[in-house]
Amino acid sequence: MGTGKVFLVGAGPGDVGLMTIKGLEAIKRAEVILYDRLANPKLLEFAPSDCELIYCGKLPDRHILRQEHINDLLVEKALEGKIVVRLKGGDPGVFGRVGEEAAAIAQRQIPFEIVPGVTSGIAAPLYAGIPVTHREHAESFAVVTAHDKSLDGKPKLDWEGLARGVDTIAFYMGVGNLPFICENLIKFGKPASTPVILIQWGTFGRQKTLQGTLEDISVKVTEAKFSNPAIILVGDVVSLRGKISWFEKKPLYGRQILLARTGECASELAKELGDQGADVIEFPKWKRVPVPVNQEVLAKISDYQKILFSSPENVNEFFKALQENAVDIRKINADLFGVSIKTIRALEVRGFVPKLIDEMSWTGEFLVVGDNTSLKNNYDKADIWVTSEKVLDGQYLPIFKRILGEAVVNTVIFPCRASVNLFVEALTECGLTADTFLQGKQVVSMGKQTLSAVLDLGLPSTGMPKKATKEALVDYLSRQNVIENE
Repeated sequence: MGTGKVFLVGAGPGDVGLMTIKGLEAIKRAEVILYDRLANPKLLEFAPSDCELIYCGKLPDRHILRQEHINDLLVEKALEGKIVVRLKGGDPGVFGRVGEEAAAIAQRQIPFEIVPGVTSGIAAPLYAGIPVTHREHAESFAVVTAHDKSLDGKPKLDWEGLARGVDTIAFYMGVGNLPFICENLIKFGKPASTPVILIQWGTFGRQKTLQGTLEDISVKVTEAKFSNPAIILVGDVVSLRGKISWFEKKPLYGRQILLARTGECASELAKELGDQGADVIEFPKWKRVPVPVNQEVLAKISDYQKILFSSPENVNEFFKALQENAVDIRKINADLFGVSIKTIRALEVRGFVPKLIDEMSWTGEFLVVGDNTSLKNNYDKADIWVTSEKVLDGQYLPIFKRILGEAVVNTVIFPCRASVNLFVEALTECGLTADTFLQGKQVVSMGKQTLSAVLDLGLPSTGMPKKATKEALVDYLSRQNVIENE
């Protein structure tokens, strides 16, 4: 077994769209990923399904992994011949300890690459409408760690140099030391009236800001119970915020949405909600487990008059099975049907002219192709071909519990009827009950059948958009946002 390789990757500040292409390519190749709290967990979904995920933040049953242990793990996994990604929030070279990790890897002569990321001290202010430099307000910019290894946790900095020589200062993770920071900046020459802004969870849909001056910001933070992770930005550029704020003006800004998921991949609906400013958590995470080919069905494939497919994935698995078993595609004499538009498209790209399930009559010889969840419907008269089993991805359950603990979900969306029971099942696996979890939240159903499934389980519901489309949903939620903010 040869030596593997390590990629030390910056995950960016939070918004998945700010991840670099090179970093994403490393994740897609990874066999092991060690990730920290500030790396958006959505990035892990781009990893292969069998990738080992190791959390380097604080777990309920133990303390934060010590840096030495992380270094050892990187070396250990690479020496096993694996592609290892160390995924860090922001940029690995900005307070990311990448120097220590790279040195430990280099010492063992293990190949490695460092992939830069967008750093929070620049990105979070921009998402709050503030450029860190400006021809009329700031010609210099500094990033500063607001906690260090000193015994009292107070940073030992060149306060005079910062106060007199730097126009814009971004302090990382400094909420606990904010009074000390303000006191020293004023003491060494910054006017007490200098604008200050705190940006929490910058570039996430849950982003929050709090603005003040060096004189009063500490009191405001205490009153608002503001906490890390946050960037503290000090300087006259903060005054530009009123003119060029853009992110917080998006129609769904402030929405923290839990979108019940039935597939393995991020959905178009989730992307649209995110583009409109919402913080979207897709839950739960599923994975497909292949099952042996149904040879009995395969042998009589030319006898079927109709074949119904339950999902695009089942379409692909079906035709892959034909190819692997040397079955000529021309043996299919059946009319083909799909349960959704996406399924129809998956058949069309293979040269077929399929129809939706609504146009299908349930007579004659027919076959239903699906997975174990989609075939829970009553297809008494059909032959069944289960091409795969969809199971909860256990690696992601603790990740979701951590996300739900940090986010304040105010909206839950059920995109289809099938998502309701799957959501309840997965919540139970996380030690939560659906009825309790949904209390006080806006619960939105896409379509009458979905709403019926929610009500049948006795779950709370606050309605549905006029149509079961992403455009109608965005419009519905945007109107609610306007009402709530009036």
